[in-house]
Amino acid sequence: MDTGQGLFIIVVGCGRLGSYLADKLSVAGAGVVVVDCEERAFESLSSEFGGFKVEGDATESAVLQQARIEKADVVIGATHDDNANMMIAQIARKIFQVPRAIARVQEPRRVALCRALAIDSVCPTARAGDLVFQTLAAASQPGQDGGQP
Repeated sequence: MDTGQGLFIIVVGCGRLGSYLADKLSVAGAGVVVVDCEERAFESLSSEFGGFKVEGDATESAVLQQARIEKADVVIGATHDDNANMMIAQIARKIFQVPRAIARVQEPRRVALCRALAIDSVCPTARAGDLVFQTLAAASQPGQDGGQP
């Protein structure tokens, strides 16, 4: 899948991750709608953001319909709440038949649940942990800085 060009993507949550994704996807040529409960959250978007903003609770179907979910190619749950992200992704896939739904989850044990629900997930906690282990393993290899000769 392309990084966004020509896709219609809904990003739910306009915090650090949501605003970053919305900005990047918008600049890449995607049609982007970002949804957040707090109007102030939209201040995180850059001046380059060319999409639309919807204020409201994305666990409510009326808000998702206002965001035009029936036209979405991808829905991304990027709020601070794992349960909300999984629910939004599941609603997108099961009720609105959105082809791809991605939930950001902080709890690594929830990745398997997302898989069982046919939604993609990204777990920053697991990714960061894996990188730490890779760094430790590389540092312990002979000839690496900090390793044993």
